[in-house]
Formats: sequence, C-alpha cells, structure tokens
Amino acid sequence: MRVHAIAKHLRVSPQKVRLIADQIRGKSVAEAFDILEYDVQKGAPLVRKVLDSAVSNAETRWSADVDELKVAEIYVNDGKRLKRYRARARGRGSRIIKRMCHVTVAVADNLDD
Repeated sequence: MRVHAIAKHLRVSPQKVRLIADQIRGKSVAEAFDILEYDVQKGAPLVRKVLDSAVSNAETRWSADVDELKVAEIYVNDGKRLKRYRARARGRGSRIIKRMCHVTVAVADNLDD
C-alpha cells in the first residue's frame, strides 16, 4: 500500500528542498519527522507538512499503522517562476527569477511494493 500527498507552488527554490528530500528518503516516518523538526532550512517545515499529510491520508483511508510507515519516495519538481526586475546602473534593469517547487511524498508500509 502506497499513499502520497502533493504540495504545489511552494515559494522556495527546488534545489534547496531537494537537499532536505535526500535526507529523509527511505527513512521511517518517525525518523523523518525528527530530522525535519530540527532542520534549520526554510523548506523543512514545508516538507514536514507534506509528510504529515501523507501519513494522515494513510491513516484515514487505509487504517495504516504509523509505526510501520516509511518514506517510500519523495521528489521535488520545478514549479512556476516569478520574473521580476531590479533597477541597475545607467538606467538598465536586471532580471530576478523567484523559483517555486512542487513536493510529492509517498509513504508505504512495505518498500517492496
């Protein structure tokens, strides 16, 4: 049994969130929550919310035991990009790209699925 949750349009760079995703991939849910609780990066609380949602989906839909759940897969995709301009010297402007990402977390009670 594999249950997932998705968070879209998170206002943090995908590169930064991938660093967090690599830390919890394949770990048990309890261990992943501990890692995310004490991580100081901006994306950690956002990934924690998605993981909490996936665990909650598994509990309510499949009556899964939380102690046996593991992070089966987690991946971060690029989202939209906000394009802004900043004033520069001599009347010019430079482009600022503010990136967004989509985070998908899947939890499973058996990683062989």
